Amino acid sequence: MRSLVTLVAVIGVAAYAAAALLTVADIIGRQLGYPVPGVVDLVQLFVLGGAWLVIPYAFMTGAHVGVDLLVESLPRQLTSVMRGVTGLAAMALLGMMLYFCYATFQQQVMFGDRSQQLGIPIFYYWVPLLFGVGLSIVGTGLGLIPSPQPTVSTEVAS
Repeated sequence: MRSLVTLVAVIGVAAYAAAALLTVADIIGRQLGYPVPGVVDLVQLFVLGGAWLVIPYAFMTGAHVGVDLLVESLPRQLTSVMRGVTGLAAMALLGMMLYFCYATFQQQVMFGDRSQQLGIPIFYYWVPLLFGVGLSIVGTGLGLIPSPQPTVSTEVAS
């Protein structure tokens, strides 16, 4: 599962890169009289998708923004308990987010709204969000479990 979360994060970073490249291509294209059609719709989709696909990795690795001043001053055992409690609270909150976001996703499917420039169905914007929130629950759970350390062989080949 850790590999899946990492792979999805790489896809999220690639989505950011695609948004940047499209923006640069549009800027250059405008100078030459050939702007990229629907650049706003595409960049929004890639940025939104990138954000929600990278978030699970942050939960898994503990790379999100946090204030550790109080937690780090506590005894180690209490710190572990507090991290576990906050991790479970985050998983519960993410579960609620997934539930309510899915309800909104269903409305988007029902209404059939589309983006203004290219007519991309709006529910496509919700797919990475739902997937990212769901995978964030998994990433948070993985963040609570110590990752296995790779074993290093000390034998020398003769």
